[in-house]
Amino acid sequence: GWCPLSPTGAQTTQLLVEPPWRPAVLWDRVTLTCQGSGTAGATTWYKDGQRWGQQGRDSFTVTESGNYMCDRPSSGLSPTVTVLDDWLVLQVPALALVEGDTMTLRCRG
Repeated sequence: GWCPLSPTGAQTTQLLVEPPWRPAVLWDRVTLTCQGSGTAGATTWYKDGQRWGQQGRDSFTVTESGNYMCDRPSSGLSPTVTVLDDWLVLQVPALALVEGDTMTLRCRG
């Protein structure tokens, strides 16, 4: 027999970035939105690995650089999103890409 890694149709928690570029930069007024299953408003936020003060909110505008994750009760922990406060940054679209895709890069300062 075999054991699947996750149940069929299981949702995972996603952390959406607006504007949709990675790495995100603080001076873009970045909004993070946590999407996953479970009760709306039951989001737990983490910044740099520690529980962080935006508890219960599904979306907020970032005011500090750092590494952000969110947790939803039924779908778990999101991937990490890094928000930088650098003067110069090379950005790629925050999209799923596969080999051979054309991608636009942005150099911003």
